[in-house]
Amino acid sequence: MCGRAADVLKQAHAIAGYTTYIKLIAPLIEGKKVVSTGMKKEVERVEAAIDLALGGESCAVVSSGDAGVYAMAGLVFEMCQKKDIAIATPGTDDKEALQIEVVPGIPALAAGASLLGAPLTHDFAAISLSDLLTPWALIQKRLEAAASADFVIVIYNPKSKKRSGHLEEAQKIALKYRDPKTPVGIVTGAMRENQRIQLTTLDQLHAADVDMQTTVFIGNSNTFEYLGYMVTPRGYAKKYELDK
Repeated sequence: MCGRAADVLKQAHAIAGYTTYIKLIAPLIEGKKVVSTGMKKEVERVEAAIDLALGGESCAVVSSGDAGVYAMAGLVFEMCQKKDIAIATPGTDDKEALQIEVVPGIPALAAGASLLGAPLTHDFAAISLSDLLTPWALIQKRLEAAASADFVIVIYNPKSKKRSGHLEEAQKIALKYRDPKTPVGIVTGAMRENQRIQLTTLDQLHAADVDMQTTVFIGNSNTFEYLGYMVTPRGYAKKYELDK
């Protein structure tokens, strides 16, 4: 996490978050009021946080990675809009309105990319395979578009106990447009104690060990593997001599 996030956790009266994430930061929030809920309880969690804030207690809603990337920041704003709650204009100190600060974090795609080398040096698309909130047909359409446009593809939520076949479907779509030996990076638990890094190829992606803490990086037509690292060139070699 960034330094500002650590400061906010120290200053906040209360902390709201998914049980797993609350456990990760337990040493930083000892003695604080905690609102902890399980999966699929995001609305209840944010509602409790908003109620605490409206009651005069500062509350930090925590997410893994970055709060604005497949996480809770959007839901906070959406619920404020639905409830017609006045929020302060960015950069102002309106005492009559709810103050919201979105603290930047380190998303899994950035943490995972740093461990793999440099897979995101050129254009990329991030797509979640979770169909809890997005229809699978729309996810397939996005995969098709990203693969056909030669984006590096970053896949979030590749597999769960109830959703085991989506990653293979994504692999099939990518194989329509990519060489079977396209490098694929797989990072589980980036920067955590259970961190695991794998390098494979697109035709072997179906055999990879992945779960909901895994981020999958499918290279584009120029991505290459070099001494255990995954690299996507920006295009410098086409303009400059790199081997002088």
